[in-house]
Amino acid sequence: MKAKHQRLVLALFALAGVAGAGVLAASALRDEAAYFRTPVEIRDGKASVGEPMRLGGMVAANSIRRQSDGLTINFVATDGKASVPVEFKGIVPDLFAEESGMVADGRLRGDGTFVADRILAKHDERYMPPQMGEMPKNMKAPATT
Repeated sequence: MKAKHQRLVLALFALAGVAGAGVLAASALRDEAAYFRTPVEIRDGKASVGEPMRLGGMVAANSIRRQSDGLTINFVATDGKASVPVEFKGIVPDLFAEESGMVADGRLRGDGTFVADRILAKHDERYMPPQMGEMPKNMKAPATT
């Protein structure tokens, strides 16, 4: 086989490899893709039952209810304009609390309840871990050597 044909075959194999990797990456992303929705978008019908999505908003005041199994919680997510009941079975993050931000991955059930598979608690830029205590907020980090 001539050198020109060998380079052509090698280029075709490389092209096929890149195309195969692209198809695998697209397939993996499709499985993980989820639209970000707010409670008002769910109220307005922009989310369909069973569609994987992320629900973002605040945990409504006095809405967290823990079930007797110790793992299941029910609460209401709100954006100030609409509210969505949420059900989650698992351990919630330490920052999860009423009147705090949260993002939940899951699906909308036929009765209008959002069933979360995972909950992430959000904090603002002024957050300081409890372990830091009452340290002044304007204190500079020590210099490293």
